[in-house]
Amino acid sequence: MAVLRSVFNAILLVLGLAVIAVVAVTLNLSHANYNDPRLIIEAGSMRSRPVGGADGRALYAVLQARADEVNTPLSADSGEVFFIIENGETAQSVAQKLQAMTIIHDAELFAQLLRYNGIDTRLQTGEYQLRRNMTMKEIGAALYRGWAGRFALTVPAGWRLEELAEHLNSTGIINGQQFLRTARRGASVNHHLLADRPPGQSYEGYLFPDTYYLLDTAKPEDLIAAMLNNLDSKLPDNVFELAQQQGLTFYQVLTLASIVERETNIPQERPIIASVYLNRLRPNSPYPHLQADPTVQYAMGYQPDSGQWWKSPVQLDEYQFVNSPYNTYLYAGLPPGPIASPSLESIMAVLQPAQTSYYFFVCRRPHCEGGDHVFAQTYQEHLQNAAVYWGQ
Repeated sequence: MAVLRSVFNAILLVLGLAVIAVVAVTLNLSHANYNDPRLIIEAGSMRSRPVGGADGRALYAVLQARADEVNTPLSADSGEVFFIIENGETAQSVAQKLQAMTIIHDAELFAQLLRYNGIDTRLQTGEYQLRRNMTMKEIGAALYRGWAGRFALTVPAGWRLEELAEHLNSTGIINGQQFLRTARRGASVNHHLLADRPPGQSYEGYLFPDTYYLLDTAKPEDLIAAMLNNLDSKLPDNVFELAQQQGLTFYQVLTLASIVERETNIPQERPIIASVYLNRLRPNSPYPHLQADPTVQYAMGYQPDSGQWWKSPVQLDEYQFVNSPYNTYLYAGLPPGPIASPSLESIMAVLQPAQTSYYFFVCRRPHCEGGDHVFAQTYQEHLQNAAVYWGQ
C-alpha cells in the first residue's frame, strides 16, 4: 500500500511540474513581446509597455515578421520636415499624414507599432521637426515624448566649437566632449554645402547659430545635421555662384564671414568690413596680410587665467609670438578655415560686400566701446584715425 501511495505521489508531482511548465511557457509566450528590443519604443526616461492579451500577441506576430521595416528609415535624407499633430487626431490619422508626407512608407504598420507599444492614445499634440532618415521607432519615440522631451538649445553667432561644447556640457543635452570630437573630425555628417571643404577640416563655421529643439536622446550627429540643414535653408539658392563672383569658394566665404562676425556686431558695418578684407585679398593687393585680430585670438586659444576663449584685451606686441597659420599678421591671405559660427548677415556681407577702396579700419573708441569703426584707404590716413580716436 505504501508503495502505491509513493507511486501515486510521484505521478502527481510529475503532473504538477508539467502543469507549471506549461503555464510558464504560456506566460513566457504571452510576454515574449516585452523582450524584443526591435519593437519597443523608448524616449529618454519614458519606456512604452506593450499591450498584453490576444491583441498584443496578434500585433506581435505581425510586427515581428516586419521588424526590419520598423527599424529601416524610408530614405537617407537628413533634411528636417515640419510636422503637426492637431488636437483630437488619432494614431491612424497621424500615420496617414506621415505616409502622405513620405516620412514613413506604411501607415498601417506604423499605427500597429503604436498600438503594440500602448502609445496610440498618448501622442503629444504639437509641432515637430522630423527627418525622413528616422526609423518608425524613432518617429514613434519623438511623437510619444513630445515637447516634454525636447530641449531648446540656443547657439549665438560668433562661438567657436569649444564654446558650443562647453554649453552642451552645462545644459546636459549632449556630451560636450563627444560633440567636440565629432565636430573636429568633420566626417560623420555629409551635406552638399561641404562640397568644397578641404579634406580633414572640421565643421567649424558650418554650425549655424540659431535655436534648436532636440530630444533628450539626441546625438552629436543629430545636432550637426540640423545646423547644416538650417544653414542650407537660409542661404540663397545661388550661394556657390555668389561665392565665385567674389573669387572665393563657399568654404572661404565662411572663413571670411567668421572673421567679420568677430569684428563687429553692427549690421551696417559688416559689408564694409567684408570689403576691407576682400580688397586685401585681391591680386596685387599692397596689403596681402589681413591683420585680423580675431584670427590671432583664435590661435591663442583658451586663456586659463581669465577663463576666456577670446583673449581680451590683447596687445599687438603679443602677436609676434603666436606662430600659427591663423595669425594673419604673420601669414598672408585667409587663415586655414573659419574661426567661429558666422550669422547669416555676416555671410551675406561677404557674398554681397560694399564697394569701397578701404584697406584699414580702427575702433572709434578705446577698447572698442560701442563697437563702431572708422575706415581708411591709406596707411597714413589710418595712422591719423588711430591718433584721433585712440590718442596714438
